[in-house]
Amino acid sequence: MARVSTGVLTGGSPYLAVGEGPPLVVVQELTATHEVPSGIERRLTLSHVAPLSSAFRVFVVNRKHGLTPGESMADIAGHLATGIEAEFGGPVLLTGASTGGSVALQLAVDRPDLVQALVMVASAYRLGPLGQQVTRDLVRLTRQGDFAAGWAKIGLEDSLPAPLRGLALPLFRLLARPMTPDNPTDMQVTLQAEEAFNVGHRLDRVRAPTLVIGGAKDPFYPRELLEQTAARSRTAGRTSTPAGDMSAPPGPPQPRTSHSASCSQPCTPELTEHRAHAMPSRRPGPRQRPTMAPLEGRSSALERRR
Repeated sequence: MARVSTGVLTGGSPYLAVGEGPPLVVVQELTATHEVPSGIERRLTLSHVAPLSSAFRVFVVNRKHGLTPGESMADIAGHLATGIEAEFGGPVLLTGASTGGSVALQLAVDRPDLVQALVMVASAYRLGPLGQQVTRDLVRLTRQGDFAAGWAKIGLEDSLPAPLRGLALPLFRLLARPMTPDNPTDMQVTLQAEEAFNVGHRLDRVRAPTLVIGGAKDPFYPRELLEQTAARSRTAGRTSTPAGDMSAPPGPPQPRTSHSASCSQPCTPELTEHRAHAMPSRRPGPRQRPTMAPLEGRSSALERRR
């Protein structure tokens, strides 16, 4: 079994690391708490990154635990930037999905010197209108003591047609209830930061080759936002892939039935290969060893001290 370790990066970002090789930093999607994954969540996380762990030391990181109300996405990304600079000493391969993609993109805008390549999954330079509304609803319902209803609404909007949502709401609330955090402050700060997040006017600061992947029917990040995220970067270039045509390890069922992929620079074989492993697919294809450009001699300073 690949070597697994946990810890906290300088700057406060908790991490779960697995595999051998150059560092690949994976920023987690929205979570109810900012802690190292445990239990079922840990097993699912390790399963998801397993195809990459033979070629990379994969660091699955979350936002800092103990965020201060009012912190922005730039503040949140800044905590991670501190960790990357201290632990790896230079640019890393960086990827994130949904909220994690927002954090990763903010970091690439603010600290382009720390990002060698960027892959964003189901994320863009800002949320779409429905995404902003659902974010506000989750904050409001959590403050009212009904976190389960807000979390259920996210799942319903993302997976079921409108006529079925009312019928499914009680079940979704039941499933979400065990996830209710004792202290939702970190999640609320992150949600408010994401609602205000918009780096569309600063995308020309992104220097790294950037791949944007998303569902053409994503209710939170519409296709036009995905394409604009790529097109507004320094070097415009795009590629599209039909649904079901991306090799990927098995993942959870994806309600988004068609996918689009856009590159801010011409899609290199390395980025295209990483895209295949970053995007879950309903139809798994052959697994190939990822071939991202190596970072010779760059390992975690924190793990070298162990």
